[in-house]
Amino acid sequence: MYHTWMRYFTPSPVHHGLGLVCLGVGLQHGTLPPVGPRTLDHHVAVVVGAGSGWYTGADGQRRTVTAPALIWITPGVTHHYGADPAAGWDESFVDFGGPATATYTELGYIEPDRPVVPLSDVTAARSAVGRIARAARRGNPLLEVETGAAVHELLVALRRARADADGDPVLKALTRDAFQPLTVAEHAARHGMTPTELRNAVRRGAGCSPKDYLLGIRLGHAKELLAGTDLPVAAVARRVGYDDPAYFSRLFTRRVGNPPVVFRRLQGHTVPGGWSDQIPDPDDPPTITT
Repeated sequence: MYHTWMRYFTPSPVHHGLGLVCLGVGLQHGTLPPVGPRTLDHHVAVVVGAGSGWYTGADGQRRTVTAPALIWITPGVTHHYGADPAAGWDESFVDFGGPATATYTELGYIEPDRPVVPLSDVTAARSAVGRIARAARRGNPLLEVETGAAVHELLVALRRARADADGDPVLKALTRDAFQPLTVAEHAARHGMTPTELRNAVRRGAGCSPKDYLLGIRLGHAKELLAGTDLPVAAVARRVGYDDPAYFSRLFTRRVGNPPVVFRRLQGHTVPGGWSDQIPDPDDPPTITT
């Protein structure tokens, strides 16, 4: 005995320009019949919230699926999966596609080589699926845009749940030490790793190189200092880990598109007598009340 609810959509070519489109959504639980073997031309995220079962991919290897878990279905990959025939499981699924899937794969949000992924929690993912289900009411003129936005949210929620399950101690340490004037090799040595091992760990966790990961943190903080303080550019450079202000300015200009002084002129928000004289603390955002 099982229960199932599902809807399928056909977004227009214009909606594909949004990057991601939702092609279908479903909520099912119980002793569901096995799926496949089959091969699809789009992506599917199957979120298993309770119960257990199995998955077999193109390699013929049978993998155990134990909730909370994610099953990635990727285009062109033959797959076969099912719930435990006695106890069943609770699943939600979202079919999706679009040009942004290539970028999400490059960043590590979608993992074709890891079809079964343990998760720490499925609450946020189920919330995103719920938004798709609510948008799926017939006659909703915002259907394609609402569901496409929710697919972006789902991929972020699944990535965060995977990060919590795996743990990202290397990324946390890099974030903590990002403003110290250390090379990638020196960061690696601090973790007892080779530069190659560090690159692989950061690529796996953040979808980019250690250099780009550190640069993103440094430039973000530099922008906050430029926009929210009157510190000279040389002082900003030192605060974010660059002893050579000329090198910092060249790097900032290449990545941001404007030199630091121009960014400050365009984005500066220092107001005499204003309510704050500090740059934002990322770990302590203000409470917005209405």
